[in-house]
Amino acid sequence: MFINSGIYLPVGEGSGYRNNYHYRHFLLNNVEDVSILFLLIFPVRNRLREIVGASTNWKDHQQALAERTSLSQYLAQSQDELPAKTMKDSAVEAHLPLGSQPTLREKYLNYHNSVRFGRILEDLDSLAVLICYSHTWNKELKRSPLSIVTALVDKIDMRKNIIYPDCDIKFTGHVTWVGKTSIEAKMHVSQYHDGAYTDVLDATFVMVARDPENERAAFINPLKLESPEEKAIFQQGEINKTRRVELSTASLLKVAPAAEERTLIHNLFLNTLDTRTVSFRSRILSTNSVWMEDAKMKGLEICHPQERNIFNRIFGGFLMRKAYELGWANACAFAGCRPTLVAVDDIIFRKPVEIGSLLLLSSQVCYTEGMHIQVRVHTEVLDPLTRQHSTTNVFHFTFCVEKDIPAVVPQSYGESMLYLDGKRHFDETMRSQG
Repeated sequence: MFINSGIYLPVGEGSGYRNNYHYRHFLLNNVEDVSILFLLIFPVRNRLREIVGASTNWKDHQQALAERTSLSQYLAQSQDELPAKTMKDSAVEAHLPLGSQPTLREKYLNYHNSVRFGRILEDLDSLAVLICYSHTWNKELKRSPLSIVTALVDKIDMRKNIIYPDCDIKFTGHVTWVGKTSIEAKMHVSQYHDGAYTDVLDATFVMVARDPENERAAFINPLKLESPEEKAIFQQGEINKTRRVELSTASLLKVAPAAEERTLIHNLFLNTLDTRTVSFRSRILSTNSVWMEDAKMKGLEICHPQERNIFNRIFGGFLMRKAYELGWANACAFAGCRPTLVAVDDIIFRKPVEIGSLLLLSSQVCYTEGMHIQVRVHTEVLDPLTRQHSTTNVFHFTFCVEKDIPAVVPQSYGESMLYLDGKRHFDETMRSQG
């Protein structure tokens, strides 16, 4: 991470920090030679509101949206019009002072006396957006004409099992790859414990830039690579993009399973046949197995304005938190013990969630192996007037417990595809961590 020089900006929700907020804002807009932006995690969303001119009051949101429409005139007509930015230009370091602010600690504490990981997901989503706005920032403009939103979470790999609730957490990140209208941002989270910072997780987010009304794609600044190390980082971004295209092409929603996958499903089917009846219809579970149908959990959220993002839609971090917590509960109920998160991968934001939506969440244990549980959470919005359902997100979580767990067994063809998809995600997670 680029920490060659910089400024520490002590701002936060506490009264002692809040008085310095305008000082931080002044520095951010007047200091040109800053290689990394330091701040506390809570003012991140305040800064994002300033960047786009979002209203802090729900009743004023329509006026704020109307004012953003005029910013379209500042959009570049091609990427060539925009100055290249370096990785240092987008470098951000944010601190979550759990060790020094007990009132803040309460928001992040779970009943296991650890940190609520769903809250960390919210912070990562906000920080990823700020990193990308730092890359595209034009100091000549008071507000950015770009609407930068989360397209997908490529990967989150956990580096430790326990996040202490009374120790400070540090977030660092910067842009690592840029296309014409999309940006990859990598973030690293560490925690200060026993006199040193230790790794907590690594995360890769992909964001897209849209026009002020969030209706069409918008060009972003190209990335200037200044060293062989930066070229290698950028090349990994290209590899990530290629991998995502390949996985999408091979999706079970588009093509049939591979030969070995078909054999696996057929063997699962044969193992559940009742040999006493010699019938394809009579099926029984083998020892230490559970039907997939019995490994589900569901939830419902009414999407209130308090959970809106800077563009007055439901905050992506909120969606991730709710999906994670349902997935965790599903894994916990299935295993009969507390699960530990191993990885999050391939979260795609297919459609924005509007304020007032009914959000339906459905969690499914779709694959197990040894002490690992692969959980898929599907979210959709329901229009109560038309009764139409629209998928908004699909989340994939890999959990681990401290004992062997039952195998999940599909019964229908659809469940078999979920099983294979879960196995693919699990295998990919094990490869990336192994």
